[in-house]
Amino acid sequence: MANLLIIDDEPSICWGLKKLAESLGHVARVASSAEAGLREADKSPKPEAVFLDVRLPGLDGISAMPQLRERLPDAPIIVMTAHGELETAVDAIRNGAFEYLTKPFDLTLAEKVLDRALRRRPHEAVPPVATPGLQDQIVGHSPALQDVFKQIALVAGSEACVLVSGESGTGKELVARAIHRFSRRSAGPFVPVHVAALSPMLAESELFGHVRGAFTGADAPRTGLLEQAQGGTVFLDEVADIPLPLQIKLLRALEHGEIVPVGSDKPRTIDFRLLSATHQNLSEKVAAGSFRHDLFFRLVTFQIELPPLRERGADLFELTEHFIGNLTAKNQLPRPTLSKRAEAELARRPWHGNVRELRNAIEHAVIIARGGQIEPDQFPPPAPPAGVPSDGTPTATLVQLIQQWADVRLREDGEREDLYERFLSLVEPPLLNATLTHELGQCTSAARKLGLHRHTLRKKLDQYGIE
Repeated sequence: MANLLIIDDEPSICWGLKKLAESLGHVARVASSAEAGLREADKSPKPEAVFLDVRLPGLDGISAMPQLRERLPDAPIIVMTAHGELETAVDAIRNGAFEYLTKPFDLTLAEKVLDRALRRRPHEAVPPVATPGLQDQIVGHSPALQDVFKQIALVAGSEACVLVSGESGTGKELVARAIHRFSRRSAGPFVPVHVAALSPMLAESELFGHVRGAFTGADAPRTGLLEQAQGGTVFLDEVADIPLPLQIKLLRALEHGEIVPVGSDKPRTIDFRLLSATHQNLSEKVAAGSFRHDLFFRLVTFQIELPPLRERGADLFELTEHFIGNLTAKNQLPRPTLSKRAEAELARRPWHGNVRELRNAIEHAVIIARGGQIEPDQFPPPAPPAGVPSDGTPTATLVQLIQQWADVRLREDGEREDLYERFLSLVEPPLLNATLTHELGQCTSAARKLGLHRHTLRKKLDQYGIE
């Protein structure tokens, strides 16, 4: 049996957690403000674990954490919030939070977290660290993104190598920049390197540098990108494309903290943290022999998988408004509004290009709208799914759109079994209309063009209400 303290101004949350605690054989006390919670923390028996809300009347939860830590140095604090943001997650972890829960959460999850909290050994509180401001903001509050925020907060303070994986356009560099920004190396440089863009002939020199005369054209020594990140962070984007001969040199730099520039035989000591990203499956590359297994295990000390935009539906319009605001300010344009039809079009699209595709679509529309209302026809065509070729013809575009529509419907419509009928109701009316217009409204000749009997065509026109 354990003594718990629940600090939250929502009676329903307090009631649910108290009932959960009692069902598990624990004793729980409740406080509706941080001030009341601090008074409860002074009472005996001392709480052995704390559930703490962030937004409270008066003193907020994050500000109350140092005082709770003074009173209850060994009690794990489980932070709760309905307004999860990256800064909040980082502040909570840095102030010694054991776990970070985003409301609404399932009581089963709360039970698992509480069980882990009560079983863990006491440890010293993490000293508070000032949180720097955001420059490249990660926008969104969806549950999938909240999990990413928590992982960033957990790993930022360590020196571990981190692999950020996910589809193209999901924001892998933004995550890497956030990890650097909240790390102890934030005062040092952040050096992004797009591996796929490096020339195969010069990649070694780009990464490790060279001495004068190392090769034809090397008229002056060059400091490599890894050495330029001294005291800071290197971000290797598309790390799966790094050539095999360079992988062993990169591994040595990570293992021993030294590099040897091209043309030199004297190693140089370097100090950097490595973050990397890829949209490819590194495990498959290792199995195929195109990526070293020892480097793989060094890179994947900690992995953050970014969700695609289609799994972040709650973030779509927050991102849209963010991009509209940024783009209009940057280009000194009047701010347009989204029509209801434009909102429906954004919600309908599968966003195979993820956040990058959404940004490009919004920028395209902002330029055309020029401060008026954004309509669906002002967006560019949707990006095709990865691996689907396009020759730019209407036929190829139609095939892509049908595939995208079917993919979305099959994913979102659950057990419905009328996909074919819904598809026909979408494509038949515009086809019939176009053919009738071309044939100047003559039903007989339109039926001939369509390959239908005249009576069948008339029946379909009646069905769809087409004059």
